[in-house]
Amino acid sequence: MARTTATDHAGTAAEGLRGPLIVTEDERLLDDLLRLCAAAGAEPEVVFTAAPSAASWENAPLILVDADSCPRLRGAARRGGVLLIARDREDPETLKRAVALGVDHVLSLPESESWLVERIADLADGTAGPALTVGVAGGRGGAGASTLACALAVAAAGSGRRTMLVDGDPLGGGLDILLGAERAGGLRWPDLADSRGRVDSGVLEASLPRLGSLSVLSWDRGAELGISAQAVRSVLGAARRRGGVVVVDLPRRMDDAVAEALAQIDVGLLVVPAELRAVAAASRVATAFCAVLDDLRVVARGPFGSGLDGSEIAALIGRPLAGELPPEPSLSGRTTAGAPPGTAARGPLARFSSTFLGQALAALEEVAA
Repeated sequence: MARTTATDHAGTAAEGLRGPLIVTEDERLLDDLLRLCAAAGAEPEVVFTAAPSAASWENAPLILVDADSCPRLRGAARRGGVLLIARDREDPETLKRAVALGVDHVLSLPESESWLVERIADLADGTAGPALTVGVAGGRGGAGASTLACALAVAAAGSGRRTMLVDGDPLGGGLDILLGAERAGGLRWPDLADSRGRVDSGVLEASLPRLGSLSVLSWDRGAELGISAQAVRSVLGAARRRGGVVVVDLPRRMDDAVAEALAQIDVGLLVVPAELRAVAAASRVATAFCAVLDDLRVVARGPFGSGLDGSEIAALIGRPLAGELPPEPSLSGRTTAGAPPGTAARGPLARFSSTFLGQALAALEEVAA
């Protein structure tokens, strides 16, 4: 078999394909790794019986190193995303080399093949990291959760980020209607009901209805009223791998599918009108959601004439306050005319959405760093 080098792959790198860098001197291992890359749909850069260039080492999204090749990497800069492939993960010499190189994980094949294919496939999807995933639910019926979910998605797409809005409530009437995109062609949830395992994130994004740069996964007006937790896991996993921002409009009830959605959410927003009955209902929703979701915050929705303000509402529910959302009198007229929520740049929805997303994205990037 002909062996390729970093120089041989200069054209591939320039074309922007995101495959791993393989550093090895073991032909049999190389054949195995090339097979796994092919299964994941990724084009690797291979350095065989040599040391990689500094540029290849620094720029590769993932590096797979044969344990016997570690001596060739003395002096290589420390970086994340380095995996050591060894015949025996418990061998003291292997562990010593792993520490010296600063690798993320030590793997052996074939035991770790499935896990490694998943990691490589993430690169082929073309994203540097998972999307910020925000879930929005109402503390009571009619709280305005769907409206806020649409506004958040509109704000994220308007900032230039890849954005997907996911309708997690089959009884909500369809977010595509609220966005004015009900006639847009593309797949809806019932078309994805049989999804299992890994769904290609690029294919998913391309198959959904779009409103400008915003992709929307909504329900149709058919009789299908639910979807399995397995399908939710596969579809939301694909949406997250694409990067950017994913906003999920959640129902207030809890079932296996909702629990699966909550498990993939970074931060949840619970929209609570400033009413005592709404606070009581929202407390029950918060208790159910927090069994799965760690970061659930309150969005207090005005008017605040009842004597309750945002801080008091959040304290009564026992969750942190994400912010207050004053009334937006012109909202109904604009949505009736076909303008999605959040398109009024100076309106409360747009201001809240921009501020919240800016803070949440900054916090996510800080954690990733």
